[in-house]
Amino acid sequence: MPIIINLDVMMAKRKMSLNELSEKINLTLSNLSNLKTGKAKAIRFSTLDAICKALDCQPGDILEFKE
Repeated sequence: MPIIINLDVMMAKRKMSLNELSEKINLTLSNLSNLKTGKAKAIRFSTLDAICKALDCQPGDILEFKE
């Protein structure tokens, strides 16, 4: 898949755990884990918005396109 999800990188930069982010954005651990590991097939804009607010970043910091 050409879309790379760098959620783990941003979480490490912000020193935030998966549990902490899950609580902040009100998303289940399993859904957040699927997104973090790249197993998710889609992401809602509302979820992306919440993640960006919680991690104080831009969508481009989390999503990357590689051929």
